[in-house]
Amino acid sequence: MSTSEASEIVKEVGGPGNIVSLTHCATRLRFQLRDASGVDQAKVEAIPGVLGAVPQGGDRFQVVIGGGVQNVYNEIQALPEMASAGAPDSAAATKAAERAKGPRGKVAWLDSLFEFLSDSFRPILGALLGASLFITFMALMGTLGVIPNWADPRTELSPSWQFVNLAWKSVFVFLPLMVAYNASKKLDVDPWIGFAVMAVVMLPGFTQMGEQAETFTLWGSEIHVVRVLGLPLTIFDYSSQVFPPLLMAAVLGPLYKLLRRLIPENVQLIFVPFLSMLVMIPLTAFLIGPIGVYAGAGLANLLSAINNFSPFIFAIVIPLLYPFMVPLGLHWPINAIMLLNIQNLGYDYIQGPMGAWNFACFGATAGVLVIAARAKDTQMRQTATGALAAGLLGGISEPSLYGIHLRYKRIYPRMLVGCFTGGVIIGVGSLVLGLPHGITTHAFVFTSLLTIPAFNNIPLYAIAVAAAFFTSMVLVIISDYRTPEQKAAFEASRAAAAAQQEEGAVGSTVAASAASAGSAGSAAVPTTGSIPTQEGTGAAPAATSAPTGTTTRAALVPGAVTVLASPLEGRALPLTRVPDPVFSQGTLGPGAAIEPSSDTVHAPGDATVIVAQKTGHAFGLKLDDGIEVLIHVGIDTVNLDGKGFDVKVTAGQHVSAGDPLVTFDRGIIDEAGYSLITPVIVTNHRKFASVRQVGSGPVHVGDPLLEVSAQG
Repeated sequence: MSTSEASEIVKEVGGPGNIVSLTHCATRLRFQLRDASGVDQAKVEAIPGVLGAVPQGGDRFQVVIGGGVQNVYNEIQALPEMASAGAPDSAAATKAAERAKGPRGKVAWLDSLFEFLSDSFRPILGALLGASLFITFMALMGTLGVIPNWADPRTELSPSWQFVNLAWKSVFVFLPLMVAYNASKKLDVDPWIGFAVMAVVMLPGFTQMGEQAETFTLWGSEIHVVRVLGLPLTIFDYSSQVFPPLLMAAVLGPLYKLLRRLIPENVQLIFVPFLSMLVMIPLTAFLIGPIGVYAGAGLANLLSAINNFSPFIFAIVIPLLYPFMVPLGLHWPINAIMLLNIQNLGYDYIQGPMGAWNFACFGATAGVLVIAARAKDTQMRQTATGALAAGLLGGISEPSLYGIHLRYKRIYPRMLVGCFTGGVIIGVGSLVLGLPHGITTHAFVFTSLLTIPAFNNIPLYAIAVAAAFFTSMVLVIISDYRTPEQKAAFEASRAAAAAQQEEGAVGSTVAASAASAGSAGSAAVPTTGSIPTQEGTGAAPAATSAPTGTTTRAALVPGAVTVLASPLEGRALPLTRVPDPVFSQGTLGPGAAIEPSSDTVHAPGDATVIVAQKTGHAFGLKLDDGIEVLIHVGIDTVNLDGKGFDVKVTAGQHVSAGDPLVTFDRGIIDEAGYSLITPVIVTNHRKFASVRQVGSGPVHVGDPLLEVSAQG
């Protein structure tokens, strides 16, 4: 992404002055804004290099970039206008801004929780990815018989292989310290204090105290307890634990802030860290640490009980749940349980079924890529290529999920079939092969092509994930990821762009000549695209409509205000009244809707027909004055497959204002139960300063419906 595109992102989120803070995760830019209400999601997603945008509660806004997010983050931070933005304001200003917002809603609270979990792991994802590939290498060497079972602690490895093994252990053994640092930093606490508190219970001396401990049995596990100052202290091996540091940071955060309020500023540097550690070290060792261990073990035991009861059911349920857990951030606690399983059981049984979800997700993206390549949709092809590479090589699903799947709802049902297929194969295969815990792995890995060797039964796992991948891919290719409306809008936009390119050379030359003569663009050119009524009477034809390729399009002349006429007789309504979110939320562009009282749709002005669906339900027009319009007759009427529609025009045909485009049989449409409300959308609205509805209530063919204002 170039500097100009980074600057465009900043501009579209409200400029530097609207940015309170900016961070990033593995795939997304995370903006905390002063006011997110004015951010246009569609405009952000239209920026080259942006895979998607995710508005959140509490004035948070995420921009999905993919694997290159670090570079984009650096480019934004290097912008001159970001010199005083992109980082938190002073503590007092930030607190004042938060107080001014009033009580936050439930969604914002959930956003905060999941963001806390995400940001506690986010900075170490690179290290986890690197470690997972070391694990995969060790697993591959074990499978090929080069080394003995490396995952068995009783196995004696040569010094050389022991050293290689340390490459991944360094990450997972000290994972609690990394999480403690990140979680504390997320809560605006000195992260080294959180690190130091957690480090106490990870010291070799702390573990060695267990040699003098009394041993008890609790829920089938041995518990080691020593007496310290007369109080029972439970000794655990906290390596790889993630729940204790998360809970510790959650308590440390409020304590740290309280101490900063109570202690004078001139001695805070000494006494805030000291008192924080004085309280938190014993509290973590005696109470928070054990609670975290037991909480994690409880969740792990619950999932283990389900898996032990029926690995077949478990293998199906997990991949079907993950597509809904990941967008909510609920996968982070599950990741923590995977780590606990590896530490306590020596293996994990969740990652195998999870692989079916991941590869179904990547398969759906591959299907989108095939369709985008066929349709010559450059932007979607780039988005899908980046998302597919991040998935197959890195095991990261967010670029696919946020950049594509959540934006095109037709994908999810097809993807779930892929998840189900992969899960069934894992479940049935585990029963046939006698795998008591299903597909397992001895280490935490990101489920990608590179980590397939890390699983206990490579052939079964490979067949399952391949089936999940190709099932989703084929279903998406067969059914398309776009609705008929989205497909029609894209085809209209592409055809208009091609027509514009053809006329570019002549038009630009003439426009330049007109500008030098002082005629073009020197003043606003008001135009009206009115058309005759059905009875043949009405306003005059559109003024200043110019022949193609001879001058600047009338509606695009700087300062021009063009009125777009109604193509139907009926009742004009706001677009928000359309019972389809694709239209009501403005996904395809701004416009208005008409509840028709007649049975014929007319051309709203002199135009070229870009798209004329054979089913008669949608038409794309490029008006001679430069406005591009989508007229969609009814909602879901495409399902009638043309029944009740009599199409009067074909693609490529030039029509005059008032010419009939299609007539429809209201009785057939009403009997089928479909709404006849007809959206009229300006699809090239980004070329204009504004598009607003001016007609409301009863309208006739040719009456003013929309007002389109040119740039400048």
